Amino acid sequence: MNRITILIADDEQEIAGLIELHLKKEGYHCITVHNGQDAIQAVHTQPIDLAILDIMMPKFDGYEVTRQIREQYYMPIIFLSAKASDLDKIEGLVRGADDYMTKPFNPMELVARVNAHLRRIMQLTQMAPTSKPVIEVGGLVIYPEQRTVDLYGDTIELTPKEFDILYLMARHPKKVFSAENIFEQVWGEDYFEGGNTVMVHIRTLRKKLGEDKNKFIKTVWGVGYTLHG
Repeated sequence: MNRITILIADDEQEIAGLIELHLKKEGYHCITVHNGQDAIQAVHTQPIDLAILDIMMPKFDGYEVTRQIREQYYMPIIFLSAKASDLDKIEGLVRGADDYMTKPFNPMELVARVNAHLRRIMQLTQMAPTSKPVIEVGGLVIYPEQRTVDLYGDTIELTPKEFDILYLMARHPKKVFSAENIFEQVWGEDYFEGGNTVMVHIRTLRKKLGEDKNKFIKTVWGVGYTLHG
């Protein structure tokens, strides 16, 4: 079994060391850096399975690191930040993160979230059948093997979670999914307070699908969301 490598990027060395200590206890291999430039270099020079990024770092902040990662790589990204407002969390998710934790945080909760994201990725790679059919919904063409989406012939860039949500809905056209359904199937965790997280991802997904012209994702008020061609 290949070892799982996690990138930790935080300019607060004490926090980075604490995260590394707990993740190593779980058996993960860790690469720890203290600025955004080194984080980008690490991603380009060795395989990374998941990244934990502080938002406020020298040289490049977490947003810029995420932007560059998303140009080439498809890995879960967890943001760490002292900014705790809902708007800050929404901003982090819109910028491409899959999860957002505020400082101070419980290291064991972070480990649990890391485990959940990695478990979800492994489940997706092991799903049968080995060859997944291309799905077409109106002007959308979804390629499950490549995890890419074309919109009227042009490829659109989606985050891992945005793709997972769209693929889930496309496999069950016209079925109405509640926020709870989506969260539990895409994140692989119990729902609790995941409604805002789902809402933010639906909002950014609609924007990328050109919601002003195309109405692919329909809201069924009081129930959830459904995909129409």
